[in-house]
Amino acid sequence: MTGLLNLFTENVLPVLLLAATGFVLQRALRIDPRPLAQVVFHAFAPALVFRLLLQTSIGALDILRMMGLAALVMGGIGILSWALARTFRLPPPLAAAFVLTSTFMNAGNFGLSVSQLAFGEQALAWSVLFFTAISVLANSVGVYLASVGKASPRIALLGLLRVPSLYAIPLALALRSLSWSLPVPLQHSVDLLAAAAIPAMLLLLGMHIGQAGLPRQRGPLVGSVFLRLLVSPVWAWILLPLFHLPRAGQQSAILEAAMPTAVLTSVIASEYQVEPEFVAGAVLVSTVLSPLTITPLILLLGG
Repeated sequence: MTGLLNLFTENVLPVLLLAATGFVLQRALRIDPRPLAQVVFHAFAPALVFRLLLQTSIGALDILRMMGLAALVMGGIGILSWALARTFRLPPPLAAAFVLTSTFMNAGNFGLSVSQLAFGEQALAWSVLFFTAISVLANSVGVYLASVGKASPRIALLGLLRVPSLYAIPLALALRSLSWSLPVPLQHSVDLLAAAAIPAMLLLLGMHIGQAGLPRQRGPLVGSVFLRLLVSPVWAWILLPLFHLPRAGQQSAILEAAMPTAVLTSVIASEYQVEPEFVAGAVLVSTVLSPLTITPLILLLGG
């Protein structure tokens, strides 16, 4: 029990305290989180992806393996959640919200911070790859799901093209393959933006939770949280032998798969009016409960 408490206070509690700061700021000052979300999405997150890929020793093949694993984790949970929604005959908007909240995890706001604190900079580099795959799929497949069939594949593809972090990957890999480095002033600017990414993401997480409440659909909420916090990391663990990742990659993949519902799903649901209260509530409940599952998982992965 003492070991679990130490893991919680050293690896999870600092993340929660930063998110709590964002929560308090939103409740006290009624801050709209959308402008900060846009800054994180368009500036901080791409800089973090670019810097870590430029500096990491992870090879191109391993990058593809990690992103492929992330896609299969989300694909499996997405198919399972869709089957459950059909089985219980959820109305189309609620079914779309259920699939969104079950499938897409908070690999950025929460996952990057916990991975770094629990397993160090190398694990953070692997987690960034997982986070990038989440961003790409959430902004393409996620947008299509939220539109409940009203959006065309063309709109989904346009959403994919608007993910700035996607462009950071080939740019960083190209510079690495050519053994080029950025000019010092530009490199320092990228470093400053990247350093701001994780604290800003956690503040943003708290602000979004500050706006959320408990939804009325308690049954689907329980199912969504169960899939997100328990089934998803087990599915990732089952898939791991197919990808031959090193230990740091394995730790990062399972830990990221266990993260609560992504804040981005709340943004998408609000934009397309797909049960936004349910989605915001799923973000809130899964985030509040996640220390109960993530803390023992860190102990298991570190053993």
